[in-house]
Amino acid sequence: MTTLASLFDLRGKAAFVAGASSGIGLHTARLLARAGASVALAARRADRLGDAVTQLKEAGYRACATSLDVTQPDSISVAWADAQQQLDQPLDILINNAGVIHIERFTDQSREDVTRIFDTNLKGAFLVAQEAARQMVAQGGGCIVNVASSAGLRASGHMSSYGASKAGLIHLTHIMALELAGKGVRVNALAPGNIRTDMQASFSEHGLEESIRKRIPMRRFGEPSDLDGAMLLLTSDAGRYITGAVLPVDGGQILSWM
Repeated sequence: MTTLASLFDLRGKAAFVAGASSGIGLHTARLLARAGASVALAARRADRLGDAVTQLKEAGYRACATSLDVTQPDSISVAWADAQQQLDQPLDILINNAGVIHIERFTDQSREDVTRIFDTNLKGAFLVAQEAARQMVAQGGGCIVNVASSAGLRASGHMSSYGASKAGLIHLTHIMALELAGKGVRVNALAPGNIRTDMQASFSEHGLEESIRKRIPMRRFGEPSDLDGAMLLLTSDAGRYITGAVLPVDGGQILSWM
């Protein structure tokens, strides 16, 4: 008999977390490990992964680190293979989380900034998901969670390239889900609002934090732990019939633009 606890149990699964050096990625790696999954932490700043992996291992979890630059296709395939080798099992879950943000008026953004945002947030996410999907189809199934943003669901000033890149990722999620559903691979998107991470600190630097907080119906910024329920739903058997969904976790923020 299936119990409530077993629905969210990830024991026997292996997860690859892209962008795991800090913020949502690092928190998610720890969450999935606590749920029973073996976890590969992947990031461009691989030097920042060592302590996190050590802490997970000392707590009794299976974890490894691998270097990943999502803008380089060869880096993606090498990182995926390295993670599988270190964990000694196929990867069942991808958390496609690597991303960067740039806050500036549309007319003032440089071509270099626009290229950097789209290369990481959309093209990079596409390439990582493509590698994962090919491997998952070959092994008979898997689960992909693209970490988008509520900024991809609504218009917000000073975030044109970031918002457009996340909107593209959301639409990519729909197409991936449509194509892969019959091959045993579920694809969904998580759309966090303003979550207190290093990235969120950018809004404080631009003097925007208080004005944003006032637009959130719950009148507070989210904590990484506020994403836990949604993340476990999308990665576990509790969400086995969910694909192509975009789940906002934003304290009702998108409602204030309606």
